[in-house]
Amino acid sequence: MNGAESLVRTLVAGGVEVCFTNPGTSEMHFVAALDRVEGMRAVLCLFEGGATGAADGYARMAGKPASTLLHLGPGLGNGIANLHNARRARSPIVNIVGEHATYHRAFDAPLTSDIEGLAGPVSAWVRTGMSAKAVAADGADAVVAARTAPGGVATLILPADTAWEEGSGIAPLPAIPERPLASDEAIAHAVAALRSGEPVLLHLGDRAVQGEGRRIAARIAEKTGAKLLAMTSNARIDRGAGTVPIERLPYPVDPAREVLAPYKHVILVGATLPVAFFAYPGKPSALAPPTCDVFALATPEQDQIDALSRLAEAVGAPAEAPLPPLSRPELPGEGRLDQDSIARVLGALIPEGAIVCDESVTTGRNFFPATHAAAPHSWLQLNGGAIGLGIPMATGAAVACPDRKVISLQADGSALYTAQALWTQARERLDVVTLIWSNRSYAILRHELTNVGANPGRKAIDMLTLDDPAIDWVSLSRGYGVEARRVETLAQFVDTLTGALARRGPFLIEVALP
Repeated sequence: MNGAESLVRTLVAGGVEVCFTNPGTSEMHFVAALDRVEGMRAVLCLFEGGATGAADGYARMAGKPASTLLHLGPGLGNGIANLHNARRARSPIVNIVGEHATYHRAFDAPLTSDIEGLAGPVSAWVRTGMSAKAVAADGADAVVAARTAPGGVATLILPADTAWEEGSGIAPLPAIPERPLASDEAIAHAVAALRSGEPVLLHLGDRAVQGEGRRIAARIAEKTGAKLLAMTSNARIDRGAGTVPIERLPYPVDPAREVLAPYKHVILVGATLPVAFFAYPGKPSALAPPTCDVFALATPEQDQIDALSRLAEAVGAPAEAPLPPLSRPELPGEGRLDQDSIARVLGALIPEGAIVCDESVTTGRNFFPATHAAAPHSWLQLNGGAIGLGIPMATGAAVACPDRKVISLQADGSALYTAQALWTQARERLDVVTLIWSNRSYAILRHELTNVGANPGRKAIDMLTLDDPAIDWVSLSRGYGVEARRVETLAQFVDTLTGALARRGPFLIEVALP
């Protein structure tokens, strides 16, 4: 058994069952090992950003890491944007990057690069394998590092000779550390804030925004009058009818500051400090009022469920919190095809158990309120702001949950970064419906020109448009093997989406927007 096979068998023993691959010469022994080891599914991606984005989507739904297989430093470089998103989502990933043989690196061959230097900023753990005998243990350590709370990217660099020389066999998996508990002082601080009589916000992220965490937070709010709010971007929210509805902090600075303005205390539970995505002239970076008491009850690394349970007990929260009355939107019969009508259609048609992967960027900012009472579903978002995640994320989610319909809400500009993932959906026969919001522009950047105080002219506007020539999404999708249709009216959209949701397999709908 060579080092590569020892590593693959160790990964499988550690619960890693999928490898999203885009290999090259240095990784061929790992590729060959995939043939000899049962229990590891290999999913080919045409671009490394597709592989890393798919691993992110898989982790969010499976709750455990997949592996990637990337080719040397340039392959890692191609996948870094979606590793950045995965880091921000705290998704566990075992990121395997091939490397020249240990003795070959000294010759500075054309593909030689500083792989550790590239991997460091997007990884929670980085190690370069030094021998075939040790590489299985390196893999076991990578699995543990990826799964250590709050979850992260563990990059294992695999020199070619550590893969082809004789290995050690399966390495045992070290114990995965338990999440540390929130301090008694943090609980006491939160109790004091909730009993102060002043407006309090429970700002939720990570596990706290999930089902159990959100239910406990709602009980605390019922007792104390505190309000609940999710972070702007969340790795996953299980929501829909029968769950506690929750809004997100708005993305634009002024609406976000307006939402936070009334509060004297903001209690962070699995959430990070609310800050603006970018600096804007004359506007603050921190979004809460300067006089507001912003503090962490439990960090993303800590056990937020335990912290919320202790806080609920301390304030005497009821056993249950009533759900507000909400009704599922009815399908709009007539009208304009726009953001509002699309939101109502989604609220009416999202099927039970669906997974919604949202990279709508500008178009989808109003989708959340209209889908609070939709059928129960999971909602995944772009976390790190690096566009090009949506189609790969949907691909990975579909691999993780083959019995659940995946709906990909996708801006047209960012879809072009990783459209190759459509081919993987076709090859793997994944049950994904992709909705392309075709406004033929980088619409969010047109807004940002104004937000930053720029004075755009013709050249600037041209750099943000996608209509000369216009992208033909139907032809592009069919070229990747995914059936597609363009819709231009609300009636066409309703009819086409209804049909796409009723069938299995990948389907793309280009939604023409003004």
